[in-house]
Amino acid sequence: MRQPRTAGTYLRRVLVVAYLFLLVIWPVALVVQKTFEGGLDNLQTALSDPVVTDALQLTVVVALWAVAINTVFGVGISLLLVRYEFPGRRILSALIDLPLSVSPVVVGLALLLAYGGTNGTFGPALEDVGLQVAFATPGIVMATAFVSLPLVIREIVPVLHEIGTEQEQAAKSLGAGAVQTFRRITLPSIKWALVYGVVLSLARALGEFGAVKIVSGNVAQQTQTATLVVEQKYQDFEQGSAYATSFLLALIAVAALVVVTILRPKDDTDEH
Repeated sequence: MRQPRTAGTYLRRVLVVAYLFLLVIWPVALVVQKTFEGGLDNLQTALSDPVVTDALQLTVVVALWAVAINTVFGVGISLLLVRYEFPGRRILSALIDLPLSVSPVVVGLALLLAYGGTNGTFGPALEDVGLQVAFATPGIVMATAFVSLPLVIREIVPVLHEIGTEQEQAAKSLGAGAVQTFRRITLPSIKWALVYGVVLSLARALGEFGAVKIVSGNVAQQTQTATLVVEQKYQDFEQGSAYATSFLLALIAVAALVVVTILRPKDDTDEH
């Protein structure tokens, strides 16, 4: 039964809308406005600049690798947390949220201490066998995957709790193996949670700045991602290219979220 609408209800709605407008909608709308202030000139200038196009290409490659890593490990860790009892499970669950509570700059510095080629714990040994992590694409992928991993796990874990284990146990009692049970029972049940987590992870990966700036070295046309290009272009008084690059990053992330929202079944959205 619906509660009667009061003045307080409308006031709360106005406050929420105003908050979202001032914090999200208006600033993003200003970026879009600045991007198209001179028509398509800013976009054309940005897309004809090799520094920008190389950065966009690297950003997409890094984001796809990070999302692939987070998909595999996100599903595995989610199943481990929900389906198994083991010492330290609560500690592992708390550690999953570490990337959300620690500054990305700290993450980048930690990766440098571990994988730096000069003073890193593992970096010199890895470089001796031909694998450079810090100031190279592998380090950028690691930093991006680290900061976006919780987004996949925190979407899947509640769904696994909700669906329980009855169907999985029934499948096992009928002779299904672990892989077959996962493929036919578990995966279809968590499908949309996984997809949504992947999209959130993709959006986060595209926009990562702090950790990437520390671990990449920020070398133009080599280890410079799109977010770093935005900073450089803005500081170099090339605001048009900065606005255009920001718009492209936002467009990809928002488009992915909108597509998933449209395709996601309504019943699934209501239930989960």
